[in-house]
This record gives sequence, C-alpha cells and structure tokens, in this order.
Amino acid sequence: MIIDAHQHFWHFDPVRDAWIDESMAAIQRDFLPQDLRPELEARGIDGCVAVQADQSLAQNDFLLGLARGHDFVRGVVGWVDLRSKEAAAQLNRYAANPAFVGVRHVVQAESAGFMLDRDFQAGVSLLRDHGLTYDILIHRGQLPEALLLARAFPEQPFVLDHLAKPVADGQLDPAWEDGIRALAECGNVSCKLSGLVTEAPGYCWDYEQLLPYVTTVLDAFGPRRLLYGSDWPVCRVAATYEAQLEVYRRALASLSEADRVLIFGGNAARFYGLDEGD
Repeated sequence: MIIDAHQHFWHFDPVRDAWIDESMAAIQRDFLPQDLRPELEARGIDGCVAVQADQSLAQNDFLLGLARGHDFVRGVVGWVDLRSKEAAAQLNRYAANPAFVGVRHVVQAESAGFMLDRDFQAGVSLLRDHGLTYDILIHRGQLPEALLLARAFPEQPFVLDHLAKPVADGQLDPAWEDGIRALAECGNVSCKLSGLVTEAPGYCWDYEQLLPYVTTVLDAFGPRRLLYGSDWPVCRVAATYEAQLEVYRRALASLSEADRVLIFGGNAARFYGLDEGD
C-alpha cells in the first residue's frame, strides 16, 4: 500500500487562511478530494492522510466528513487545544472516530517555550491513552525544544513534519543537522519526507540542492522511521505533485525495495494505525 502521509483540504478563506499570501497565489482557492484523487491515481498511490490546516474543531468535522465520503482518505490528523480544560472531553469525542488518528498544533507560530508549557504537556499526556499520534510542526530553531518534548513522553509516538523546515539552499546548517540527529535518537520520533520544495529560497530548487536534506534524515532516522508526504496542495507553489514525489523516489532509489515500501506507505500505515486491508 502506497500512502501520502501528509496533505491538506480546505475551502479557501482569505481571512482565516491569511498565511496563504500573494507569494502563494497558486493555492488561493479550494482544494478538495476530487482535486487530489487524479494526482494519486496517476501515480499508483492508494490513499492519504489529511492534516489540519486550521486550528478549529470545525476543521476536524470537515476533514472527518471528507474521510467518510472518500475511502482513499485513510486518516485525519486534526486539532484539539491541548492546553484547554476541555481537551480530555474533545479527545474522547474525536478518538471515538477511527478515522481520527492524530493531533497537530501549528507550533511554528508559537513563542519560545510553548512545547514546555505545563498545560500543553498535560494535553499531550492524554494522547497515548486514546491511541493518538502527535505531528510536530516547528521551524528549525525549535528543534531543541521538540527534543525536550519527545524525551518527556518516551512512549508517545511523534512525527516531525517537513524536516523542521530547514533553509533548503543546498548548504546544510550545522545547527539544523545537529538538532535532527539529536531528535532522531528518540526512538518514539519519526520524520516526514515532506514540505521540502517549499523551503527552497524563492521556491526555486533543483534535485542536487535538496538531496543533502533527504540523505541527512535518512541517515538519522533510518528507513523504518521515515514517512513520505506530498504536502499537497502547498507543494504547488514550488512543484507539481509529480516533481516533488520524484525528488524522494530518486533520492531513495538505492534502498532495497522493502525499505522503499516502508517509506512510501508501510511506515505511515503502522504509525497512524491505518487499515492496510481497506
């Protein structure tokens, strides 16, 4: 089974979605399952995981409704305010739906210390009892804090989104590399091969420029803790679906077929608890 472990759906709202600025005009519109299905089918991809792009319970309901109506949407990573006193009740509500597989917060937009906040960590502590994962969305400067979070919950499955958003100019930042390798030492943390094309300055890139970042996380995490994700439709500001996929296929071509099967689907199925028999 081949799985795209990271993509988004939305009805575009210029106020709510103000992060989609004029430099990202290519995605200032609605993106729904009927837009993604042809991309997946053309490349033999069996399903996807829809990840929240708006921090609201309404987005959870929207994504779960799409999953209910489209069988290729295998799972939903939603949002719950883990700092809230209502977090437990909200997790109870959403975890009852088997399509709800994990939680994410846009920590990249938060101030220093957010992941160490007592209330946030109290919410994180509830996830494992519900069988839920946590997607870590941060920028590269937050890697040391993410390491402390992962160490604080060694039994909680975490996955790092978008390689922690390095500046993908082809020149590895030693601080980013050190942070990646330190986080990879936590066996409860996986990493998504996703979002790399949009971290290239000016959205301009070539394969050789991106390769060092892929080889770094492959060496750090190994093939059993990497998950392919397109970050569609966000990737469209820098690459077609085919072009971003080809970066990873080419970079991983020397691996065994068994390892490539893991990265392009098996690891996502295991990490998110997806039913491979669907």
